[in-house]
Amino acid sequence: MQNRTPLGDAGRPTGLFRNTAYMVDESRQNFDAAHQAGLMAVHGRSTSGRAFVLGSGSLEGRREKIDFVRCSYLGLDNHPAIVAGAIDAIRAHRSLHWSCARTRLNFDLLAELETTLSEMFCARVIAFSTVMLANLGALPLLASGQLTGGRKPVVVFDRLAHISLAYHKPVVADETPVETIAHNDVDALERLCREHPLVAYVCDGIYSMGGNSPIKQLRHLQERYGLFLYIDDAHGISIFGRQGEGFARSQFPQMLGDRTIIVASLAKGFGASGGMVMLGTADHEALFRRYSIPYAFSVPPNLAAVGAALGSCKIHRSAELGDRQSRLAQRIKVFDHHVATAQQGNLFPIRMIAIGSETKAIAIAKELLDAGFYTSVTFFPTVAQGKAGIRVCITADHEDNDIERLCDCILEAVAETTGKPYPLR
Repeated sequence: MQNRTPLGDAGRPTGLFRNTAYMVDESRQNFDAAHQAGLMAVHGRSTSGRAFVLGSGSLEGRREKIDFVRCSYLGLDNHPAIVAGAIDAIRAHRSLHWSCARTRLNFDLLAELETTLSEMFCARVIAFSTVMLANLGALPLLASGQLTGGRKPVVVFDRLAHISLAYHKPVVADETPVETIAHNDVDALERLCREHPLVAYVCDGIYSMGGNSPIKQLRHLQERYGLFLYIDDAHGISIFGRQGEGFARSQFPQMLGDRTIIVASLAKGFGASGGMVMLGTADHEALFRRYSIPYAFSVPPNLAAVGAALGSCKIHRSAELGDRQSRLAQRIKVFDHHVATAQQGNLFPIRMIAIGSETKAIAIAKELLDAGFYTSVTFFPTVAQGKAGIRVCITADHEDNDIERLCDCILEAVAETTGKPYPLR
């Protein structure tokens, strides 16, 4: 793929990797409709478990809903140990954050967090304020060849790689050739490995709209061709592994080595806030701590986030983690028993109700909200045009009867809105 900006018919530049105006023009109407239906940018306050009250101001008279939007898959975001960890960290330092680049001065608790995470996940872990910032710092280093002995790899993105990965394609392409292949197309990836001396593959571990990367096959290509793997496992962390190392990390040997980077969330299943990068070598760690842009020119995670993550680490090192993982698996089975999806039978907590029409998906999500269930309506640019649907995030904290009632409402709402029984054909 050529790294230049081609000219359109009128002589104006057209982007190889970004098409913001088209995205806005094509999606604005659906965003407007979703906002008007009260499905986006809503406010609320947690009550207990997965329940929250909708709206702002006084709690009196506010409607309680069951949340199937948040990605706190183990139900840890309300855990008292995590909340206490955040408060204790602020009290210890009498500060929320130091306005200082991390290359100069850091909180001692941040060092404790990174050391603890490194021990738990058997990797060299660096914490960031968000997963997006972690990717922003990592992908230019990967493209530059600094992580691969000075040789620049051809960087291959999975077509469904999360926007926090795909957004950086233009920056990566300024350093090295970029390719995009069909989702989980291992054959295409292997062809590129045969054609080029060095290839890096960028993908998710568990995809935000359901499904997963074929880790076993990717490791085979790594062993055969030296493929560099960059895996964003934001949705897989905590819900797999004895200490919550996640979907991707649990499928690699004890040490990651110099051809694998795993990025993960300290929010979502982990229940705290922020992101992290798992590295395999001391050289890679030194490069990140000196040249990763967010590390060098932005502040670290604030103390509340650090303290919350330390609280979560204690849970991850206790028997409670396994109990919550088992409870989550059971809740997923309850949903699958009532509603069939493309994800039925897998172990991941994301289920997509495929609708197709954006207008109908918004109407169905509105019916579910009115019935007491807040779900995510998804449409372009999150998914392809004409592939709109409802995303349901199942957690260990959901009650069986809430899941069953949601399933009944889904089947009823789809039938009423489309005139056809679910699943739609």
